[in-house]
Amino acid sequence: MNPRRLLILPLTASAAGPRPAARGIRRWIGLAFVGLLGLLLTTGVQGATPTDNLDALLAQGTDAFRRGALEQALTTWKEAARLAGERGAPREHIQALLGAAQAAQALGQSKQALLQLDLALVLSQNSGDPQTTADVVAQLGRTYLAVGHLDEAEERLTDALTLARREASPALTAATLNDLGILHALRHEDAEALAAFHESTTIAQDAGLPMIAITARINAARAALRLGQPQDSRLWLDQSLDQARELSPSYNKAVGLINIGLGYGHLRPLLPAIGDALLIRAAGVLQEAVALSERLGDARTLSYALGYLGHLYETERRTEEALQLSRRAAFSAQSAGVPEALYRWQWQVGRLLASSGHLDDAIASYRQAAATLLPIRPEVARAYYEASTPDQESVRPLFFELADLLLQRAGLTDDTPAAQIYLLTARDAIEAFKAAELREYFKDECVDALQARITKPDQLSPTTAVIYPIMFADRLDMLVSLPTGMMRISVPIPAVTLAQEIRAFRRTVEKRTTREYLPHAQHLYDWLVRPIEAELTRLHINTLVFVPDGALRTIPLAALHDGTGFLIQKFAVALTPGLNLTDPHPINRETVRFLSIGLTHAVQGFPALPYVAEEMGAIHDLYRGDQLLNSEFQTIRLEQELRDGQFGVLHIATHGKFSTDANESFLLTFDGKLTVNQLDRLIGLYRFRQAPLELLTLSACQTGVGDDRAALGLAGIAIKAGARSAIATLWFINDEASAALISEFYRQLRNPSISKAIALQQAQAKLLADRVYEHPAYWSPFLLLNNWL
Repeated sequence: MNPRRLLILPLTASAAGPRPAARGIRRWIGLAFVGLLGLLLTTGVQGATPTDNLDALLAQGTDAFRRGALEQALTTWKEAARLAGERGAPREHIQALLGAAQAAQALGQSKQALLQLDLALVLSQNSGDPQTTADVVAQLGRTYLAVGHLDEAEERLTDALTLARREASPALTAATLNDLGILHALRHEDAEALAAFHESTTIAQDAGLPMIAITARINAARAALRLGQPQDSRLWLDQSLDQARELSPSYNKAVGLINIGLGYGHLRPLLPAIGDALLIRAAGVLQEAVALSERLGDARTLSYALGYLGHLYETERRTEEALQLSRRAAFSAQSAGVPEALYRWQWQVGRLLASSGHLDDAIASYRQAAATLLPIRPEVARAYYEASTPDQESVRPLFFELADLLLQRAGLTDDTPAAQIYLLTARDAIEAFKAAELREYFKDECVDALQARITKPDQLSPTTAVIYPIMFADRLDMLVSLPTGMMRISVPIPAVTLAQEIRAFRRTVEKRTTREYLPHAQHLYDWLVRPIEAELTRLHINTLVFVPDGALRTIPLAALHDGTGFLIQKFAVALTPGLNLTDPHPINRETVRFLSIGLTHAVQGFPALPYVAEEMGAIHDLYRGDQLLNSEFQTIRLEQELRDGQFGVLHIATHGKFSTDANESFLLTFDGKLTVNQLDRLIGLYRFRQAPLELLTLSACQTGVGDDRAALGLAGIAIKAGARSAIATLWFINDEASAALISEFYRQLRNPSISKAIALQQAQAKLLADRVYEHPAYWSPFLLLNNWL
C-alpha cells in the first residue's frame, strides 16, 4: 500500500464523506451490541420462570438480535411481552421489554424504546427486586444517552451505578461505568471519561465479562487519543483485538472488530513512524469482520465491514478496489433492508466515480444516496450502536457535494435549457438539505406536515428574486431565481474567509456607538449583491428573498452597505429556509384577527419592557384585536385563547432566546418559560384548520452570536408553530425603537397593495431616517421569515 494520508471515519451519519483529521474522533461505542443486556438475554432476569412458548419466544428474540436481525428481534420480543402480560409473568415481561427496547433503539426508534422501558420500570418497581430495577434504570440511561439527552442520561446512569454497587453486580457496574464514560466524552471531559473506561475494563475483566471489557477498552483508546496519548491508545486497541479474537463467532464480535479496525485507522496520522503497519492492521481487522459477517450470514454488519474497508481503499486512492467493495457494501445493505447503511455506500460510490471523472454516473449515485437518506429519521441515520457528540456534523456534505457536481455539469453544458435543468436540480439538492436539517433540529414531523400542506408557486412575482448563497470550501456560489430563469454567480472567496467576515460583521453591527461594522458590511455587499446588482436593476426587482446557510443565518442582510447606502434602501429583504418550505399566500387584511400578548414588567430576572404597552396599544388601535398583558400572559390562558379563537396574527412582545438545542429555546411568560415545542403544541391546531396562522411576530428575542445552529430555531419558528410567516429579531434591541418599528410595520401592513416584506422595509426605513435610530443596531435585526408576500 502506498504511504498516503489515511483518515478512517467511524460509523456516522456523514462518515462516508472525508473530513479533516483535526476534528477528532466523533463517536463512542455504546452497549447496544454488547454487555449487560447480552447477559440478561442469555440468563434471563433473576428468578424468571420458563413458560414453554414464552420461553421459546425470548430465546428466538435473543438469537435474532445476535444475528443482527433487528426487526425480527423487535417483533419477537414484543410478542413475548404481550404474552407475558397476558399470563401475569412479570419477570419474563420485563425481560421481553428490555429486549424490545434494545432492538428498537438499535433501529433508531428511540421513542418506542423509551415507552418499553417506562413500562419495564413500573413492573420492576412493583416486583420489589432492586437488581431488576437497576437493570431497567441503566437501560433507560443508555437510551437517553443514545438520543443525546445528556442530563436525563446522567440522572439515570448515576442511579443505576449506585444500585449496581449496592447489589454487588459487576456486570451492571462495569456496563454503567462505560456509559458514564461515554457521557463524560460527549461533554468533552476526556480525563474523566478515560478514568471511567479504565474502571469499567478492570471490573469486567475480573468478572469474566469479555464483551464489556472489549467495549470499554475501545472507548478508552478513543479517550486516550483525544487526550493526545496515541501510544496508550494503541495499547488499548491491541488489548481489545487480542481479546476479541478469543471470542466465539458472533454478531457482537464482528461489530467489535469493525470498531477496532476504525480505531487503528484513527491512530495512523498521529503515529507516522508506524503508519504503514497500522494501515495494514486496520485493513486486516476489517477483512476479519467481513469474513465473520459472511460466515454468520449477517448482511447488515457485512455492509458496514465492506463499506469501511472500501473507504480505507478510497483514502489510499485505490479507486477500482474501493469501488468494488463499496458496491458490495451497498448490495448487502439493500438486501438487508438497511437504508441507514445503504445511503452511505451509495454516497461513497458517487465520490469514487467523481474522483475518476465519471461525472454523470457520480451524479446518479449521489442522487440515489440522497433519495435513500431523506425518508430516514435522523437518529436512524446514525450507526445504531454509537452515540453522537454535540459537535456532530450533519449530512450536509452529501447534498452540497451533489450540488457541486451538478453545478460543474451545468458549466460543461452549452445547451442553455439543459444547463437550467442542472442549476434547478442543484437548487433542489440544497432545498432537500434545508428540510433535512430542520427535521433533525426539531426531531419531529412538522417539516413533513408543512410540505404536505403547501402549494408551491408556479413562478415568482415579477419583482422578486430568490438568492441561494452556497458556501463551498474554495468559493461562494449563488443561484439566483429570477422571473426570467435561474442564473449562477461564482465568487472566488473561500468559505473560511467569508465566515470570518460574517462573524466580524455580526459582532460589530450591534455596537450602536461606532461604525466599525461598515467595512464588513461593504465586503459582504460586494460578494453577495454587487455581482447580480445590474441584473436586479434591469429587471426592476424590489424584493430579495435569501435562503441563507450557516453563518449567513446570523446576520441582518438588510444592513449590507454598497458604500453610499444600505441594502434595505434599495430592496425589501426576507429570509426563508427554502421555497419548498414557504406557503406562498398573501395575508387577508380585511378579515384577519389579532391576538397580542406581552410583558411590560420585570419578571424572572429579565428587565422590564415598558414600551410593549405602547406597541400593543398601536396594534389594538389599528386592528381591534384581543390582548393578554403581564399577569394575563400565562401559558394556560394563552392555550385557552388559541383553542377558542380563530386568530390570523399572533404578536408576542416578550424576552426570548434561540439556542443550539431547540429544547432550550424559549419565550418568557409571566409565570414561566414557553419552549418552542410548547408553542408548537399550543398553536398546532392551526395546521389542521382551513385558515392557518398567517403571521407570528416575536418582539424582543435574540439568538446567540456565532451560533449558526441556534439560527435554525429562528428560521424555523414559523414552520414549527404552523405559521406562514414570522417576524423575529436577531438580538435584543432598544425597547422604544422596537415599539416604533413594529407599530409602523403594522400600519404599513394595512395597505393591501404591498407585501409583508415591503411593509417591513418601509418600517425600517422610517427608523433609519430618524437620527436617533439611524444606526443599523436599532432597525436591522428585525427579520421577516418564510412567506414574504
